[in-house]
Amino acid sequence: MRKIELLAPAKNLECGIAAIDHGADAVYIGAPRFGARAAAGNSLDDISQLCRYAHQFGAKVYVTVNTIIYDDELHSTQQLLNELSAIGADAVLVQDMGILSMNHGSMALHASTQTDNRTVEKVKWLRSLGFKRVVLARELSKDEINAIHQAVPDVELEVFVHGALCVCYSGVCYASHYCFKRSANRGECAQFCRLKFDLSDADGNIIEQGRHLLSLKDLCQIDVLEDLLEAGATSFKIEGRLKDVDYVKNVTAAYSIQLNKIISKNPEKYQRASSGVCRYSFEPDLKKTFNRGFTHYFLHGRRRDIFSPDTPKAIGEYVGNVKELRGGSFNVSGTDSFANGDGLCFLNERRELDGFRVNRVVGNRLFPYKMPANLRPGMALYRNNDQEFERMMARKTAERKIPVRMTMAETDEGFALSSGNYTAKISIEKQMAQKPQRENIVRQLSKLGDTPYECADIQFVPVDFNFFIPSSKLAEMRRQLTEMMMKGHETDADNVPDPKPVDNESEPNAGERDSSPMHPVVIGEEYKKYPYLYNISNRRAAQFYRDMGMDRPVKAYECDAYVSSTHSPLLMQCRHCLKFSLGYCEKNGGVRSPWREPFYLSLSDGKRFRLEFRCRECQMNVYGM
Repeated sequence: MRKIELLAPAKNLECGIAAIDHGADAVYIGAPRFGARAAAGNSLDDISQLCRYAHQFGAKVYVTVNTIIYDDELHSTQQLLNELSAIGADAVLVQDMGILSMNHGSMALHASTQTDNRTVEKVKWLRSLGFKRVVLARELSKDEINAIHQAVPDVELEVFVHGALCVCYSGVCYASHYCFKRSANRGECAQFCRLKFDLSDADGNIIEQGRHLLSLKDLCQIDVLEDLLEAGATSFKIEGRLKDVDYVKNVTAAYSIQLNKIISKNPEKYQRASSGVCRYSFEPDLKKTFNRGFTHYFLHGRRRDIFSPDTPKAIGEYVGNVKELRGGSFNVSGTDSFANGDGLCFLNERRELDGFRVNRVVGNRLFPYKMPANLRPGMALYRNNDQEFERMMARKTAERKIPVRMTMAETDEGFALSSGNYTAKISIEKQMAQKPQRENIVRQLSKLGDTPYECADIQFVPVDFNFFIPSSKLAEMRRQLTEMMMKGHETDADNVPDPKPVDNESEPNAGERDSSPMHPVVIGEEYKKYPYLYNISNRRAAQFYRDMGMDRPVKAYECDAYVSSTHSPLLMQCRHCLKFSLGYCEKNGGVRSPWREPFYLSLSDGKRFRLEFRCRECQMNVYGM
């Protein structure tokens, strides 16, 4: 039976606890430093609290240490790993291969999607290095995921199922650093792909003007989770370490409910990776939280509608069409209801997103704070801020409890209360009751309060059990038992070996790794031509690649002034292809392009980027100029 994990993001401790309460089997959270979202770091104390809370339910906490590391940060990185292991973190997500030679204590190693994991060969190689889990590239199809699972069945495969999409394969995007000196590999992405571009051909003809041509819709796989299960995925990851708690609550609950439905149909094949039953006081609705429109991306092959060229902002849910404009108000066709303060938006005649707030609602007639100048009858209207839903989400929206079955039994010295492997005993003089006592015993033992447990059933031994036990003694047994069970969840985190000190001035010993040297070129030709794609930013990483057979490790793009100033550097590798999306890919049913290649993207500040269409690999490369 395969254990299935729903993995939710935690911007902070509040979001992490909310994720667990709403059905996550694991959460991932940023460390104080070295996470791929620099703005989402958390203190060790908060991560420790989250570990304790999650472990009560058998849920796990993974910490992101998935940026490239500089030489002067190696010592502090080792210290961080020691501290994370000591507080009970279950795994670290890493990108920098220099971290492999460090001590990780009790924590498992997960290969972040930043290590560019898109082939069978790459995943095999990562397994040989000791990675327990690999976070696959978002671009992979069901067949590609299945091929990896069949080839490397002993590696856990983590796949993204919801949230924002990067247009470039993760870990090999240098556009942000090239344009703004903000490295995506250091957690400082400036969202280059959400900008507005002109597209022109080799003769300077404008093909598209002022459009968000690299901005993708958001991923949503909630209706195809069974396909991912069949392909061999183990962990389903929700993107969003910069998202607020309402997003975490809503999306986690929606996917948890869907996974439970699938498991209930296949109880012999799958089970959840953690314990507990969640009860919700709201109906999850993915349309209510931030999204740019939804896509399955490449799961079932290429689709033209994966990008959102009109706007990189959240449009929200469709709520009807504008009917009649009258003075400072208008009415809406459709059955949706509205509330004062709702945020509505529409695409104007220039295909630009325009928005406004609702000041007053009378039936289906809306009175904006300020009437939008570009609103016209017939335009589609979307709600990207739902006041009623936000008010509901601000309250407590879920409770998670672990059902426990208890047994109350007579012993030679008194009584014993047990559940599973845990037993609480009291020594007391036994008195037969003059009146039936079961109802009171059940009532007292069921008062599990703010513990993670709820009483599902109480059995009595012997069957005709009818002893008088003071309520204070029943409460004492109940407390003892729940404390034992809660302690039991912490045992694995507490009983870990102390991390061995590592001399950060010495070079790593290749013999410590259980793998023979092998050449690490396992991605494609670009890695040979542009070796900075290996992201080697410190001496440990350089030694690692020498051990793997690389003659002359090249520094990361961010580290080498010569590399950074190279003419026409490769900045992005994308499966999203503008020729295909604009209908000019003859290989996939498009028409012959009337434009002469190469094509160029241009920003309003004059920066230009050359596009290369590698049709054999179905890949679009973006180069600086």
